[in-house]
Amino acid sequence: MRRLFALTAVIVAVLALAVTGNAQHVSGDYIETRSADVWTGPCVANGEVNLAGDQAILAWRVRQGEWNGVALDGLSVVGVVKAAATLGDQYNDPYPAKSVLIVDQKASAAQQKALVEMAQSMAGELLKNVVRVEVAPIEMQVSNDGGHYDKTLLRAGDIAGIETRMIGKKDHLCGNEEVYYQPLVTMNHAMPAVAELDQYQGPSLGVRWTVHGKRSAFVGSFSR
Repeated sequence: MRRLFALTAVIVAVLALAVTGNAQHVSGDYIETRSADVWTGPCVANGEVNLAGDQAILAWRVRQGEWNGVALDGLSVVGVVKAAATLGDQYNDPYPAKSVLIVDQKASAAQQKALVEMAQSMAGELLKNVVRVEVAPIEMQVSNDGGHYDKTLLRAGDIAGIETRMIGKKDHLCGNEEVYYQPLVTMNHAMPAVAELDQYQGPSLGVRWTVHGKRSAFVGSFSR
């Protein structure tokens, strides 16, 4: 009986180590842009629904952590999405959506695979149908002072780019603006922002865009 207990204890310990070895705990910075205003009033939102908002860029920078036992500290991944309808509109189905993933050039093959898995897990259906995975140098800068995000910048090679700034008084157009659409992924802390630049110039989604000065961004932090 004692041998049985001892064997059981060893098996439990081995299983615990296996679970710990596959732990998924990451945290870092997140930027998102959409092709429709996310901080707006009904006057603008109603004019954009079904005409805009079917494109998005999602960018993660891991400050620390690992995914399935692979360390991802300091690495980034970007997802670019072309959906079938306005993302966030409760009356139209945006799926299936096509997407392109851009993984950090600094990452090893194992890290690139883990970055793809992390992004797909966090974005769910948005990144389910990946038509292409690109490898590119990714620069992501986030200026954060006590939870207030002044400016952010993303450069993913010559494929995608984002620049954001805080919303100011001059960004009120109809006077009753609010967060009309929620972020596309779960965030610890999120703030709407103005996308001074929202750009995708890749060949794989059947559409390219360069947009300036739209109230279409979220910035903040994530953890999983």
